[in-house]
Amino acid sequence: MTSPAAPLDFAHGPSWPNRIALAPLTNLQSNPDGTLSDDEYAWLVRRAQGGFGMVMTCAAWVSEKGHTFSGQLGTSGADHLPGLTRLATGLRAAGAVSTIQLQHGGRRGDGQFDVSRAAPWNDPAKNATAMTTAEVEATVADFAAAAALAESAGFDGAEIHGAHGYLLCQFLDARSNDRTDKYGGSADNRFRIIHEAVDAVRAATGPDFQVGLRLSPERYGIPLADGRELAAQMLGSGQLDYLDMSLWDAFKQPHESEHHGRRMLDHFTDLPRGTTRLGVAGKILGGDHVRDCLQSGVDFVLIGTGGILHHDFAARVIADPDFASIPQPVTAAHMRAESIGPAFLDYLSTNWDDFVAG
Repeated sequence: MTSPAAPLDFAHGPSWPNRIALAPLTNLQSNPDGTLSDDEYAWLVRRAQGGFGMVMTCAAWVSEKGHTFSGQLGTSGADHLPGLTRLATGLRAAGAVSTIQLQHGGRRGDGQFDVSRAAPWNDPAKNATAMTTAEVEATVADFAAAAALAESAGFDGAEIHGAHGYLLCQFLDARSNDRTDKYGGSADNRFRIIHEAVDAVRAATGPDFQVGLRLSPERYGIPLADGRELAAQMLGSGQLDYLDMSLWDAFKQPHESEHHGRRMLDHFTDLPRGTTRLGVAGKILGGDHVRDCLQSGVDFVLIGTGGILHHDFAARVIADPDFASIPQPVTAAHMRAESIGPAFLDYLSTNWDDFVAG
């Protein structure tokens, strides 16, 4: 079995010092204009100091139209560059490879930044208007420009957010995406924006810049068969350095009963991947879970909850294979000691019932 402490190399960019990465986590700590705050800097750099081989930002909007919620990081223009440069520099100095996650909210935006949300189809309930073909193409270009900005700031790579029901994931929805242009209807058309975004980011950045992609392979209107097929296409494309499969629970049975019999992660480990690395995220809360994933054939794991609860989750697992995250909920004092700022603490307390006690 590959050790979690083993370095991981890629077709582009630096090797990661180990196989444990920080997942992209909404933390609501950015300034209102999307610039980096001191609290967000401290939260992320502390994880680099805690031994994560790669540290990824939260979802960062690629355009004003894609700005999804308050406290979200931005990567759409010169005003964001100083903070992004500071963050990339701090992560590198702390020993981690740095990655920014690029995102557009689409119809999932909270509506405060744009009265009419951009979406693949008209959705009056969400005050969302179907994008024209030209607008879809312009959005692909926005992802490329944001990646180029991140590279100029000194980030080692960027991950394209194609998961969790945000804009790119919305195009994958087999229930609702009945567009009649090249971006709707057939599976190949629904997948098109993902391929184009990856190709555009790759073309806009240099040979030492890592390009990743996050996918949700089920729900959000995505049949598991579609999720597996898109994952296979992306793993085989030669354009990605890694594919990040966000599974919510890597060890559960699929949502669709006809696919029961194999855990979620096992539906992807058998796909040919060439030089593309495969990572999984979802309830990986201790050394035993990390070992299980690596033994099952993934190349790396992405840690969410464990990384919130322990800034040094990665270092602890590498030092002690039996380390397990502290039981939840935890005290606010524990969170503050782990560099969770006031806005992030409020988000965890308000939106999740199992993080913060009292």
